[in-house]
Amino acid sequence: MNEINSELLKYKRTFTRKLIVLIPLFFSIQAAAGVSLMPKYIVRTWDLVIAMAFNVWAVIFLPFGMALFAFLVDNQERKSGNYRSLLTRNNSPVYIWISKIIVMAFHTLLSSCVLVIAILISGMITAKGQIPLKQIITASLVSWTVSLILIPIQLWAATWKGLFPSMALGFIGFIAGIVSALTSYWFLIPWAWGIRLMSPIIGVHPNGTLLEDGDKLLDTSVIPVGIVISLLTLIIIIMITALWFNRREIKWSD
Repeated sequence: MNEINSELLKYKRTFTRKLIVLIPLFFSIQAAAGVSLMPKYIVRTWDLVIAMAFNVWAVIFLPFGMALFAFLVDNQERKSGNYRSLLTRNNSPVYIWISKIIVMAFHTLLSSCVLVIAILISGMITAKGQIPLKQIITASLVSWTVSLILIPIQLWAATWKGLFPSMALGFIGFIAGIVSALTSYWFLIPWAWGIRLMSPIIGVHPNGTLLEDGDKLLDTSVIPVGIVISLLTLIIIIMITALWFNRREIKWSD
């Protein structure tokens, strides 16, 4: 808990904390703008608002946003002593690493909550019909859950080599996620999980178009499968990267 509190204090008055609000606001505003600029003969429904916001959120933010977030967290440590200050602590580097992941997960959850609120406000302004609150909350929580795996992966890349490897990995994941989301091996690519699970939840194709009834992408059986796989893989990746961080800390002390 001391390490978690320490990590939380590092976010005060930082650009990272501002991103938590600005990024989801951007996606919801662009969704509202997209709907409002549609031709008059198109009925402006909540489905359009949700599709635009969450599809871009899953396809673009999850790979690139997590990569940028990881770099900012790592860069903050490098500026304060390049992790050498860890040597003065009694806590295990493994606990420190896990605390970083937990705090990053907490902030991405806050970002998802801001997204929900922003989508509701945008939809109330531009869309017609009953508010699909359950659908919006479900999409937000599921996308957050299955994207947690990207935190230790991107944080490892950023801690290992810095900005370029972190963003390069995010870009590779972006491409791989889009390509594999439509295949039977989507569950092998962490970057595809958010994209694939959004299809049955919000009824949208990874390319942003609404799905028609009967489309195979509307199969809801992938939702529990994706969640279970993501959580199990998250535990494994956290353990692997924590051991790597521990060995790296030992090298710093030599």
